[in-house]
Amino acid sequence: MSSNPIGIFDSGIGGLTIANAIKEKLPNESIIYFGDTKHLPYGEKSEKAIKDYSLQIAKFLKNKNCKIIIIACNSASSVAFNYIQNNINSIPIFNVIDPIINDLSAKNENKKIGVIGTKATINSNIYQKKINQKSNSKVISLETPLLAPMIEEGFFNQEISLAIIKNYLSNKNLKEIDSLILACTHYPLIKKQIIEYYNNQVEVIDSSSITANYIKNELEKMNMLNTNNKSSYNFIVSNLTESFSKSASFFFKDKISLQELDIWK
Repeated sequence: MSSNPIGIFDSGIGGLTIANAIKEKLPNESIIYFGDTKHLPYGEKSEKAIKDYSLQIAKFLKNKNCKIIIIACNSASSVAFNYIQNNINSIPIFNVIDPIINDLSAKNENKKIGVIGTKATINSNIYQKKINQKSNSKVISLETPLLAPMIEEGFFNQEISLAIIKNYLSNKNLKEIDSLILACTHYPLIKKQIIEYYNNQVEVIDSSSITANYIKNELEKMNMLNTNNKSSYNFIVSNLTESFSKSASFFFKDKISLQELDIWK
């Protein structure tokens, strides 16, 4: 049993979808969330920059006595996960990619799977590599760089977001897919519009609930679940703006207060 908090970080506030799923699945767990809004989006950054930013945040969360750290960002998960593990080996590090891969492999199905995400995630080819290690599914990946900034600015579930979604999903390479992986923690906020675009004919997979279930199982294995009911939530961003403050409650599905802290000063 451990009452220490779970550390979660993302390049922005999209990772709050993971934090919310953790809160719902593990209500006794405390959370410290760090959104690196000063450097978003990670998907447009170099591999070195993503690694440097991610390691700095991971060290910050470690110093806050977090019992585990979840990289709630596909760009950082695909580029910096091994780098962080190699530099911080005293606490368990988790990403948001492996839980999806494990969930897909458990179904043991060979399908045509679409993947949409940032440039960094798609260029890493991480989903195709990991899926092909487990199955013979065909994987089609597409960069969708406008979606995360659009959502960060509060443009979702409206005509503007629908127009951009249609523009991306109408790509001929995604034709006749069986499943679509939302390879960005921002995308659950537009999941409804994506499902509607496909008229419920395509399975739309996001990492939030899958990751929460995965983390619950891992904490149980390590005997690190918090058994008391005194949870607390702290939300930190490296650059606080009005749009982030407004959008944060939609991501976490609850009213929250963001604290600004620039750990690079």
